[in-house]
Amino acid sequence: MNFNLPNLPERPEKPRQYGLTMMMDKGLSVRESENFVEGNAPYTDLVKLGFGTSLLVPSLEAKLNIYREAGLNAYFGGTLFEAFVARGLFDEFRRYLDRFGMEYVEVSDGTISLNHEDKLKYIEELAKEYIVVSEVGSKIANKIIPNTEWISMMKTELEAGSWKVIAEARESGTTGIYNKDGSANLQLIEDIRTHLDADNILWEAPQKPQQVWFIKHFGHNVNLGNIAPGEVIPLETLRLGLRGDTLLDFLPDAK
Repeated sequence: MNFNLPNLPERPEKPRQYGLTMMMDKGLSVRESENFVEGNAPYTDLVKLGFGTSLLVPSLEAKLNIYREAGLNAYFGGTLFEAFVARGLFDEFRRYLDRFGMEYVEVSDGTISLNHEDKLKYIEELAKEYIVVSEVGSKIANKIIPNTEWISMMKTELEAGSWKVIAEARESGTTGIYNKDGSANLQLIEDIRTHLDADNILWEAPQKPQQVWFIKHFGHNVNLGNIAPGEVIPLETLRLGLRGDTLLDFLPDAK
C-alpha cells in the first residue's frame, strides 16, 4: 500500500488458504509473465496455465520459474488432464507433471465423459504426491447437472483429497454456475453455499459483474478464479472497497 488508508477490509497474509485469486494465463510469453509478476504478485495466489496451453508455449520451464520465484503456485488447466486421460496416458501425464516440477494439479471432467468414481480415484492417487484442485461442472452449455449432484460431487472430491474444488464457469463466464447471459445461477450457488464451506470452493468469475456479485454476497475474502492478467489489481480494488462498485460496502456508517 502506498498510503495507510483507514477502514480497509483485512486480507489474510500470503500464503493464504482463503481469499484466493487465481489468474488464468492463456499463453503469456516469458516477458509478459515477468511484467505480470512485477505488478501483480502480491495480489495473486494461483496461476492456471489454461486448458492445454502448456504443451504449446515456448520456454515453459522459464515461465514456471518466474511464477515460483514470485511465490505464485502455477498449475496446468484441467483440460490437459482430460486430454491425457482420454488417450489412456495417465502415467505419461504424471511424468509430464514431474518433468516440470509441478506441485499442483487440476483434475476435471468438463468435456470428457468420466465416471465420477473413476475421477475420485484419480484425485486420491494424485493427492498422494500433489496438491489437487478439482473442477466440478460441464463446459458443455446444454448439459444440465442437478444441484444435488453438484453438491455431492464437490463433497466427495474434497473427501477424496482435493485441496479446493473449482466451480466451473469457463473463461467466458457463461456456463456452469452462471446463466447464458453471465448472471449468477442464484439457486445453484445458494444450494452449494448451504452445504459446503465456501473457503473450500474456488468460484470462477472472469467477468467484473460476477466478481462484484460474489464479493457483495460472500465477502471480500471469497476465492475467485479465471481472472485475466490485467484484471487482478482491479479485482483487489473491489475486495478492498477502492472501486465504486464496493466503495461504500466497507465504510462504517456509509449511506
